[in-house]
Amino acid sequence: MRRTLVRLGRACWLVFLAYLLIDLATGRLPWLGGWLPIGAALASQLAAALVGRRDERPDAAPRTVRPPVTGTWSALNSPADRVPSHGTRAYGQSHAIDVVAEVGPGAPGPPRPGFGWWPPARRNAAFPGFDAPLRAVADGVVVRATDRQRDHLSRNSWPALPYLLAEGVLRDLFGARRVIGNHLVLDLGGGTYALYAHLRRGSLAVRPGDRVRAGQLVARCGNTGNSSEPHLHFQLMDHPVPDVASGLPFRWAGVGVPAAGTWFTVPADDAEPADAGTPAPEAGAGGEAPPGQR
Repeated sequence: MRRTLVRLGRACWLVFLAYLLIDLATGRLPWLGGWLPIGAALASQLAAALVGRRDERPDAAPRTVRPPVTGTWSALNSPADRVPSHGTRAYGQSHAIDVVAEVGPGAPGPPRPGFGWWPPARRNAAFPGFDAPLRAVADGVVVRATDRQRDHLSRNSWPALPYLLAEGVLRDLFGARRVIGNHLVLDLGGGTYALYAHLRRGSLAVRPGDRVRAGQLVARCGNTGNSSEPHLHFQLMDHPVPDVASGLPFRWAGVGVPAAGTWFTVPADDAEPADAGTPAPEAGAGGEAPPGQR
């Protein structure tokens, strides 16, 4: 039911866009007719949201899994600060988190570019997170895996922000696949699924049906879908299809759930993560969280 309502809502918005384009080209369509698909789209989205709230499990205990990254990272849009963490429960992301790779003090290389006015866009190689390895958070089975979408330039600047927001609206019309970009879904058992989003094109190390072990390399961090810069969007959910999934709480072993702006370090070996909870430096040493990051 929820998936049908979501698809109906998208179809109605597409009908409205088609109606608008025809009216602009001909000037002969009644203006009132455009409100019919708008009303149907809003009603479908509201019904889908109500169905989704009914299916949520607010009393679910957080599941402890391994961190999906190694090295030094910082958190954005964290469920430690608010739920839903991204301002919406769509696509099962009520408890989702975004993490970006950072260059720690004394480490080689320039810091992660911060959000600012110039340049409007950067190549992905300017960000330390691009191509970073991503690991399986637990033993599981790959149920969804796609990496054919291209990695686009960054949008982490004020001039690019309007483009990012408009692009996000258009991507949403074409479904979750365009929003989350290249992605991977692991079945962790017990009705729990892990989603990795915005993966680098061609970086998947697994395919549907593969069994993976905790800590195994599964993909690499990229900048696909509705993304302002290379980063990992991670979440647990109760269904393998984001359109109908509800988000589930999680915690990372040795890290917990880092709040937005918090830096944490996960060693590359099997040692427990360290330095969780270290406040982020000022913007000059990594920058503030870019608005609109997903």
